[in-house]
Amino acid sequence: MKLFSVAKRLAFIGICSLALNAGGLGTDGWARTVESMNFTYVQSPLNVPSIVEKARGSFASYFKDLGLPVNYANLTAGPQQTAALASGDLQILNAVGGTSVILAAANGADVKIISMYSRSPKAFMLFSNDAAIDSPAALKGKTVAGPKGTNLHELLVAYLKTGGLTIDDVKFVNMGIPAALAALEGGTIDAALQAGPSAYNCMKSGKHLITNGDGLIAALIATATSQKFYDENKELVETFEKAQRSVLQFIAENHDEAVKMTAEATGLSVEAVEEMFPMYDFSMDVSEKDVEDLKKTEQFLLDNGMIDKEIDVKTLFLKR
Repeated sequence: MKLFSVAKRLAFIGICSLALNAGGLGTDGWARTVESMNFTYVQSPLNVPSIVEKARGSFASYFKDLGLPVNYANLTAGPQQTAALASGDLQILNAVGGTSVILAAANGADVKIISMYSRSPKAFMLFSNDAAIDSPAALKGKTVAGPKGTNLHELLVAYLKTGGLTIDDVKFVNMGIPAALAALEGGTIDAALQAGPSAYNCMKSGKHLITNGDGLIAALIATATSQKFYDENKELVETFEKAQRSVLQFIAENHDEAVKMTAEATGLSVEAVEEMFPMYDFSMDVSEKDVEDLKKTEQFLLDNGMIDKEIDVKTLFLKR
């Protein structure tokens, strides 16, 4: 297996060794630029397609016909994902936040959306231990923790805006989801931004739900590659898309089995997965609303000083 320059900091899982075609050529004789296909593997918040794909070996099966082994990188932070794509260590980001794509593109990175992965605004939530925090005004002056430059950060800003407030009206602490939850439980912060199974567990444990993202954010997650990789390896990107659609078809036709796979992979109960599943729209197709929602996310990043110039969101998509 080919070793990567970032191998020491990436946790590679599920390596599938397949027979290689001779000469490094594709099925139509094109000279491919890679010896393996390397994808991100992201389970959170509840990425059922990724879980089902890996469990069934769908990518491995599709790329076997092209003589390419498949590797997975357990890399979840957007900046690390886009950096690994830029370096060539990863070929496809299979679940990357729309915010991360915009941030990378605004800084000159060659990152292009292949398709949508999910939309799940209801799965992104803000919790406290104090039921009196029930409005934007009640958050004023409070300490709120969550990951900066993400769907959750955008949720907080959007919620505050409904009460005429800005992020400057709270003490925002940049903190990962597990750390934010620990801080909330330890009483060192007033509210924590949570998503996926962690948010579900907060609800079940009786924490006070201040709001979720419904009507506030789109919570767009996409799949992405670079324009350069697509231009040089069009067949590989198209094979990925075929494999991804086959996964979605399997989920649609085998709901109970997909739920069971997801429960086993996440440690959640089948009942928990069933309750969370309806929060997610996994359609790959890009709609006009998706484009408009990306524009809103771009504005959020501009307003909060995370990018310093506007970009045309239509340029975020692969030029085919």
